[in-house]
Amino acid sequence: MIALASLASSCTPSPPEEAGGGPGAATSGAATSGAATPATGGDGSHVEPRGAGEGSGSVEAVPGARAAVTGSRGSPRVLVLGTSLTEGLGLEDPGSEAWPARLALLAEDAGMELDVRNAGLSGETSAGALRRLDWVLGEVPDVFVLETGANDGLRGLPVAELEANLDAIFRQVREVAPGIPLVLAGMEAPTNLGPAYTATFQGTFERVAARWDAELIPFLLEGVAGVPELNQDDRIHPTARGHQRMAEVAWPAVRRAVARLR
Repeated sequence: MIALASLASSCTPSPPEEAGGGPGAATSGAATSGAATPATGGDGSHVEPRGAGEGSGSVEAVPGARAAVTGSRGSPRVLVLGTSLTEGLGLEDPGSEAWPARLALLAEDAGMELDVRNAGLSGETSAGALRRLDWVLGEVPDVFVLETGANDGLRGLPVAELEANLDAIFRQVREVAPGIPLVLAGMEAPTNLGPAYTATFQGTFERVAARWDAELIPFLLEGVAGVPELNQDDRIHPTARGHQRMAEVAWPAVRRAVARLR
């Protein structure tokens, strides 16, 4: 059975990225999932404007389609910190269709009960994720999953800054929860930034995962990026079927991380 504890956004303060209007507020974290070219911002970077209602930033338990009750307190809590890829931007029901929710169902199929918390925020860079980390870690998880960096790539931000932010996030998580299993979702940068940038960008996730002994999801959008039927009409954000595929791609790494708790 899937755990369903909830933290209502109406009772939760806005995270730093929202309150401060940080640099991530202009882009979508799922922009590398399709073949479309996003709009160009004033700084020359490819960005996608956020809608008025996007990005609550709240941390919510994901309601699986098969259960609507709260799981036992002993269920491992898996916190997924991410961008619109995690938030489920554009889905009819992100709470049941976004990949963290699908992940919980895959765990259920494997005979495991997980309390999966979705902390996705549209338009966020890795710097924004680091800024709101204290707020997100209000309840210490048992497993920490990090999905960020797509917006850094879209903006062509220095890869060294991305790597420093990923390190800082994992360092802070480990300070709060020593020994916690970590999972890092790999991303790929737009090819128009050139082969040197894209290769260095992709290698960042491998280096950081190795440094922190984190389980690596090589590319979260494997089998989704550039596949029209798995992306929404904007050819940028995955559909519900695309999110199901993302969950299937992520599950082996998450399962290995959960196994470390035993």
